[in-house]
Amino acid sequence: MPLDEIDYRILACLQGNARISNSDLAQEIGLSPSPCLRRVRDLEKSGAIKGYATLLEPSVVGLPVSVFVQVTLERQVEHALEDFERTVLARPEVMECYLMTGDADYLMRIVVADVTAYEIFLKEHLTRAPGVASINSSFALNQVKYGTALPLPQKSPPKAES
Repeated sequence: MPLDEIDYRILACLQGNARISNSDLAQEIGLSPSPCLRRVRDLEKSGAIKGYATLLEPSVVGLPVSVFVQVTLERQVEHALEDFERTVLARPEVMECYLMTGDADYLMRIVVADVTAYEIFLKEHLTRAPGVASINSSFALNQVKYGTALPLPQKSPPKAES
């Protein structure tokens, strides 16, 4: 489904406040409530909106430590990648995990309560993951920027010519 300017305005509003009422959203973007709700539902069905979430402050909920971890596997064959990814998907400490190009095969962001909790995660889970050759951990000292909103275009992107 190609997105138009109104869709981008809806998405921008929802990224800023996912709890906005439909009537307030409609007013904000200049539509009446029924077509606005229909567009939001269409955006959800198309997958443009993946879901809605509540963002928590990690330090308030006892998870103030972020660790960025680079993992290199012994072999980069499909079954080894799948085995490692299954292990990662089962761990709630892993907030993000990316298959990468470059020196390491994976880059992950882990959140834990403290260094001891990370050591336990490392020893009991990450080092035991199948096929792991090396692990490089870096502890974040200060979060300078964190965002969840994608930088959407102000207007609809130009349509591709065929």
